[in-house]
Amino acid sequence: MSMATLLSAALVGGSPGPGVVKTEFIFEKAPFAQCHASTIVETSGALVAAWFGGTREGQSDVGIWTSRRDGATWSAPVEAANGSQADGSRYPCWNPVLFQPRQDALLLFYKVGPSPDRWWGVLKTSEDGGRTWSSARRLPEGMLGPIKNKPVQLADGTLLCPSSSEHDGWRVHFERTVDLGKSWERTGPLNDGRRIGAIQPALLNLEDGSLLALSRSRQGAIAESRSPDGGKTWGPMTLTALPNPNSGLDAVTLADRRHLLVYNHSTSGRTPLNVAVSSDGMTWRAAVTLEDQPGEYSYPAVIQARDGTVHLT
Repeated sequence: MSMATLLSAALVGGSPGPGVVKTEFIFEKAPFAQCHASTIVETSGALVAAWFGGTREGQSDVGIWTSRRDGATWSAPVEAANGSQADGSRYPCWNPVLFQPRQDALLLFYKVGPSPDRWWGVLKTSEDGGRTWSSARRLPEGMLGPIKNKPVQLADGTLLCPSSSEHDGWRVHFERTVDLGKSWERTGPLNDGRRIGAIQPALLNLEDGSLLALSRSRQGAIAESRSPDGGKTWGPMTLTALPNPNSGLDAVTLADRRHLLVYNHSTSGRTPLNVAVSSDGMTWRAAVTLEDQPGEYSYPAVIQARDGTVHLT
């Protein structure tokens, strides 16, 4: 089952629990045994969620599934993409990322391939808010698109996609497209994959106009790097004081300029699942504990809707 949580940004305070408005399952029955790596987006009239699902992560039957919430409930999951190739072979799909650019079609990025060190990037678009999708378009060689977390759209319309690779150590890089996926430029990697092994960055827009990237790492702490020029160049990657159990995270800059981080506040396990808030991207305070029971609560995705509410999957 996949779960969605609704928070009130105004209520995200210093004690556990007060900001949670609603928690619900996106589905309770589905035609796949397992699912992982959800993503969520707001369109003009609905919320759309996606994830990969199939027999088991890495199996060839794993596809990208979506659900829409344009009323009181989520629609039944439907498969929006799979890894079928022209030669009849089929590879697993991985890590979908939904993004709604300003005044353009909805984007669905995902990866296809036998493993994370050998996958490639793919893009589909939707002109009707995620009801139907275009044919799949493979990204240019060496481009993966956003690897887990959503892009940011800069003032000039450029999409800056947080990305990473795993074939030569865990290394973070960024990919830019000025035309919504038709042409691409790549910046980085930011790290050598040895001193700090990091992947799956999330982007925040700081008050001074710079960008902050927060990444999953193998070093027991969240890694960070900053860019003063819209992601063209980046400062050195360092480790923060925030713990990380080698698990995915996500973050969003809110309309009031605060920053919200969803992560596992642990060095050893993927529970608890926590929300922290910062006014400057440097110091963080605990806001909400979303889950603290035994088990695994990981790979969050977070957005803020136009009405100010915060949605997580």
